[in-house]
Amino acid sequence: MKILECCVGCGTCVPFCPNGAITSIGNAEIECEKCTKCGLCVSYCPLNAIKN
Repeated sequence: MKILECCVGCGTCVPFCPNGAITSIGNAEIECEKCTKCGLCVSYCPLNAIKN
């Protein structure tokens, strides 16, 4: 699991993940096993906290 340190927990990226790999309770967390690196979350993050 990858924890995003720069994340403020806004949750904007969560509904855009087609694989349900992101959870946001506080800082967002990405389940690496589910992530296909499609980049949708990156494009919707208002703080650029997610890096491919």
